[in-house]
Amino acid sequence: MLANKTLAIALCVLISGCSAFDKSAKPAPKVVPMPPPAVTQAWLDVYEPKVREAIKGTHFEFERRENLLVVTAPVQGSFNPDRPNMMLPSTLGPLSRMAKLLESDETIGVLILGHADSSGEVNANRELSHQRARAFTSIFRLSGLKQNRLMVKGLGSDMPRAANDSQQGRALNRRVEILLTSKATLNALISKYSQPAPAVAVAAVKPVTDKSAKTVAKADKPASSQ
Repeated sequence: MLANKTLAIALCVLISGCSAFDKSAKPAPKVVPMPPPAVTQAWLDVYEPKVREAIKGTHFEFERRENLLVVTAPVQGSFNPDRPNMMLPSTLGPLSRMAKLLESDETIGVLILGHADSSGEVNANRELSHQRARAFTSIFRLSGLKQNRLMVKGLGSDMPRAANDSQQGRALNRRVEILLTSKATLNALISKYSQPAPAVAVAAVKPVTDKSAKTVAKADKPASSQ
């Protein structure tokens, strides 16, 4: 599912910078247990109506996922068309209300992701998406959110939510996402995705002993040029 893919990629991106949540993190982080599902769901139940109210009447989109609340701001209507990394004044209101909501609760973790469509050069798209994400981040920091619970990343066109073969699809892909969850849940998810992959046992390959197999292998060799 797209939601699971988004979460997995986003957290994998954060692994190299997860020390922002724990400055003493070791190269091989210990496993952080996930809070009981009931605890995470209770947190989502409390904050879902508050976040919905903060963005009410705007062009922002809201989605509740398994462990996250996600607010999506389309680039169209959020940024100046002539200055692609400058927010429009109408964007400041909902962002400020969200920041005000979160500033007093030290238990909340915030991840802001910038996205672009596939038009243009890859690195330029990634940089532009990062600039847009940082523009959103600046509003949260002005409200007092510290770096230890506020992460930002520009992903360029790596995580499209629509095909890039139409104007409508490209418009959907140009967006900034604000992912909200409790720090306990986010730390547990980062820990999960930062664990090394389990080793896969590979069976030893036995030498070919079957004469018929040798014959077939010999026959498969290309004939010498004439």
